[in-house]
Amino acid sequence: MANKKFITCDGNQAAAHVAYMFSEVAAIYPITPSSPMAEHVDEWSAQGRKNLFGDTVHVQEMQSEGGAAGAVHGSLQAGALTTTFTASQGLLLMIPNMYKIAGELLPSVFHVSARTLASHSLCIFGDHSDVMACRQTGFAMLCEGSVQEVMDLSAVAHLATLESRVPFINFFDGFRTSHEYQKIEVMDQEDIRPLVPMDKVAEFRSRALTPEHPEARGMAENPETFFAHREVCNSYYDAVPAIVEKYMAEISKITGREYKLFSYYGADDAERVIICMGSVTEAAREAIDYMNGKGEKVGMVSVHLYRPFSVKHLLAAVPKTCKKIAVLDRTKEPGANGEPLYLDVKDAFYDVADRPVIVGGRYGLGSCDTTPTMIISVYENLALPEPKDHFTLGIVDDVTFRSLPLEKEMALGGEGIFEAKFYGLGADGTVGANKNSVKIIGDNTDKYCQAYFSYDSKKSGGFTCSHLRFGDTPIRSTYQIKTPNFVACHVQAYLHMYDVLRGLRDGGTFLLNTIWDGEELAKNLPNNVKRYFAEHNITVYYINATKIAQEIGLGNRTNTILQSAFFRITEVIPVDLAVEQMKKFIVKSYGKKGEDVVNKNYQAVDRGGEYKQLPVDAAWAGLPEDEKVVRDEPAFISELVRPINAQNGDLLPVSAFKVSADGTWKQGTAAYEKRGVAAFVPVWNAENCIQCNKCSYVCPHAAIRPFVMDDEEVKGIDGATLEMKAPAAMKGMHFRQQVDVLDCLGCGNCADVCPGMRGNKALTMVPLEGQEKEIANWEHCVGSVKSKQNLVDVKLNPKNSQFAQPLFEFSGACSGCGETPYVKLVSQLFGDRQMIANATGCSSIYSGSIPSTPYCTNEKGQGPAWANSLFEDFCEFGMGMVLANKKMRARIESLLGEVIACADAPAGYKEAAQAWIEGKDDAEASRAAALKLEPFIKEGVAKGCPTCSQLDELSHFLTKRSQWIIGGDGASYDIGYGGLDHVLASGEDVNILVLDTEVYSNTGGQASKATPIAAIAQFAAAGKRVTKKDLGLMQATYGYVYVAQVAMGADQAQCLKAIREAEAYHGPSLIIAYAPCINHGLKIKGGMGRSQEEERRAVECGYWHLWRYNPALADEGKNPFTLDSKEPQWDKFQEYLDGEVRFLSLKKALGEEASAELYAATKAAAQKRYRSYIRKTQEDWSL
Repeated sequence: MANKKFITCDGNQAAAHVAYMFSEVAAIYPITPSSPMAEHVDEWSAQGRKNLFGDTVHVQEMQSEGGAAGAVHGSLQAGALTTTFTASQGLLLMIPNMYKIAGELLPSVFHVSARTLASHSLCIFGDHSDVMACRQTGFAMLCEGSVQEVMDLSAVAHLATLESRVPFINFFDGFRTSHEYQKIEVMDQEDIRPLVPMDKVAEFRSRALTPEHPEARGMAENPETFFAHREVCNSYYDAVPAIVEKYMAEISKITGREYKLFSYYGADDAERVIICMGSVTEAAREAIDYMNGKGEKVGMVSVHLYRPFSVKHLLAAVPKTCKKIAVLDRTKEPGANGEPLYLDVKDAFYDVADRPVIVGGRYGLGSCDTTPTMIISVYENLALPEPKDHFTLGIVDDVTFRSLPLEKEMALGGEGIFEAKFYGLGADGTVGANKNSVKIIGDNTDKYCQAYFSYDSKKSGGFTCSHLRFGDTPIRSTYQIKTPNFVACHVQAYLHMYDVLRGLRDGGTFLLNTIWDGEELAKNLPNNVKRYFAEHNITVYYINATKIAQEIGLGNRTNTILQSAFFRITEVIPVDLAVEQMKKFIVKSYGKKGEDVVNKNYQAVDRGGEYKQLPVDAAWAGLPEDEKVVRDEPAFISELVRPINAQNGDLLPVSAFKVSADGTWKQGTAAYEKRGVAAFVPVWNAENCIQCNKCSYVCPHAAIRPFVMDDEEVKGIDGATLEMKAPAAMKGMHFRQQVDVLDCLGCGNCADVCPGMRGNKALTMVPLEGQEKEIANWEHCVGSVKSKQNLVDVKLNPKNSQFAQPLFEFSGACSGCGETPYVKLVSQLFGDRQMIANATGCSSIYSGSIPSTPYCTNEKGQGPAWANSLFEDFCEFGMGMVLANKKMRARIESLLGEVIACADAPAGYKEAAQAWIEGKDDAEASRAAALKLEPFIKEGVAKGCPTCSQLDELSHFLTKRSQWIIGGDGASYDIGYGGLDHVLASGEDVNILVLDTEVYSNTGGQASKATPIAAIAQFAAAGKRVTKKDLGLMQATYGYVYVAQVAMGADQAQCLKAIREAEAYHGPSLIIAYAPCINHGLKIKGGMGRSQEEERRAVECGYWHLWRYNPALADEGKNPFTLDSKEPQWDKFQEYLDGEVRFLSLKKALGEEASAELYAATKAAAQKRYRSYIRKTQEDWSL
């Protein structure tokens, strides 16, 4: 390694490194998992890195992927070498422009981390669905299977497109390659420079559109010429394979690694061959080495150039001895006679004499793990007299019986590979620490290393598992670790939730972060855990990193402490070196957050040695099984939801999903999780409670609620209650603010907003340990206490609203999330008749990720009906729901008209029908009429009345629906804005809720048009330079759209009033809700546990304003605009900015003077906006 330059990076960074060399412009739009490529390019450009042409790359964030493709197209036509980075639905939005770019022979490379397309559900993980949907566009397609291949071959795509004029998709597997960290050899720009065909670059520039030499492009063409004209490009495509082959040979000379269009690996005389592409090729190499080592004759053809597909090169790559071929596709094309690569290979061998038997199969959809053991089963299938065709790999298909048998996993990753797994909680820093760990080892030793990270769909607070490998030889294991040497469990509760010891090797090491010590720990460990320790001779260490982090002042950030413990226990590198490097990475990771944060993490490194060893009693080997928990729950939960939540979804057969063939999932499954992952939870001090319900109002996860009990119900409570004083309908009943300690995420917002009594708060945050009795109290309250919401008007004020059952609970949102309190409140007010069209983004992920559904039902079985379509069309999707509802209700009105006209219809039936027709647009009147109608309709059905049968079929449309469209600022201000504007302009009765975090929260915090001046975000590394779009005021110009800006933490009553008015308004409404986000980096003590306070501070200083525009007032001759927030205290504006890392870090990025200018511009923009609102309040609407 001494003569070569190595770095530890992931596939995205490798692709970006090469793309930067060849690019002058990058037009991009953020999408997982491709966004980091553009972020790297933007960062390097800001640092002044020079490309092959001696310049920086101009990165332009667009409003959508379609927009990015259009900008790429235009930039290419104007003569700049331009690229983009995308995946999945984003790539599909580019297809129209891709046809144009290819048809116009514009040299470009689209770098794609290939990802699943949304079908029955959204999956952000990797397969080839997206790139396979583009094989008809005319783009050449080049594929890589490892991080090293991405580094080596990305240059081939750029070089070949320059010479051939054919644009390229350069793709590799999303997550498995894009996010896998490997120690790889770096491609040096100066090694590439001699290969660049500068004459072709000059030709490209000479073809640029210019008024100096004007030409026309993109013409319309008629039938008599189009066909012949289209065929003239053939020679360009015919030349591509030879051009790619030439540049692969040049890259091979530079790297010493041989690359071909179709690379063969295996026995020279192989009889059984697999043909595949992508990261599976690496796992296949391990299987091939194992089988050939046993004397078998197997091999693999790895496809690099997929389009144009060179039959000649494929046939040359397959050994002449081959008798059977299995083609593996990482995509599914329902209804086709096979997947794309399989059909291409069959076609290639069509007229070959003595052609081998060819079968095909699917594998790895949605990043489903594919191991060498599974590859072996493919070879075993080929060994059968009649191999199974159209098979599936890595799952159990017990419905159509297409799957190959699953064998017991073997460790085939090579000798001397050290494997470690780390189980963490999202946002506890585990993943970040492990990224640093693998870089420390890779950059400071001769060892090869690999890291990969798996997550569930929750935001921070969800399950994470880090997979780290280290060894003295290159690591090819492109699959999750099955047989670790070391396991660290950073969350004590996981011992009861997941099989964290699965596969831990004999003599392995286990580290547990726990609040227990010594004998207490041994007593509390589950029997199955202790038995595994004894049976497999496991060395067990434990540390109370949670307590240490609290003592240092790091909150729940245990990552650095546990990272330090890992290095000390395993000694994979010398401890002194590890400590030195950890501290270097602390400065790199946290330097922008201030010296205080850096010093606290230094302490964490030093205290990582405070672990202890737990003696393992040999007698534990004889312990009995733990008692199985018997639960009274639906089979759907036991048989589907619980296994998936336990990270055992990969063990479920296809038949388990027959109940959800179209992706439909039952509501309310989140209530069964009961994870118990909070370190601290609130405890209710009844004597200090004033029954205001503010705590419940702001809780992001509906984990604290007021319960009102009668004399019988209160008997089931073990704890204090208070006598209800008001409202009058509840007077004399028993009040209790009950905490759900197992679903609470411990943010602390409830305790923060609690006014208490005489300075003493009614809520105090205490360790979860010791609050177990509240579990039974909660179960009693939700199971045996009837809702009393019918006794009060829940829309009257914030206090009353909290007596309504939340029909949105225990979501996968971050601890302290600023968005979910709004979503929860809407569900409390209108959830029993609510329809929701949700944009893709944070709100869709925490609202509906299999198996967790936080939307639930009331005691009558009513609740929000929720669906997600796409990022870009969420408003149109909701509009479609409205159109269907209008059409069906019009039919009901027509049918009821027939009932009224029918002489034989009972008078009561006619009366109810008339009442419905008159009150159909009123929620309460339509529901009351529906209750009267339903018995008559049922009776009519029983008598064979055809009109009644139709009415019965449509009866669920009787109650007026509350149509909500929910999305973030990325969806609403940017990619979906055209739809939002159109739907509001339609005049239809819809309610749009914009959860404004001022960044693309779900994809990592990229700038949107909601991002204010000076805020640092991805693609605004030096602070955003233009002001935030005033979406509300823009839409208010229609005059008939209800618009409101709210911030719950600043004014709970105004927030409730705006939501109530918006829903009551018979027309379109738009509510823009300010939502602090983990991406903001709140520096206030408590962080996101003070998100409600951050909203209050934002309004107080004038950063955010509260107002309502109600067109109904204009009809009365009154000013429809009401400014609800008080005159700002502008002297607190800078203090507010300094309290968030997104603003504060500007000082480090630009220096004091330059940042002060941008801060001043931020304040000026806020003041200008405020003055525009003041002017609105002064308009005279009586004229």
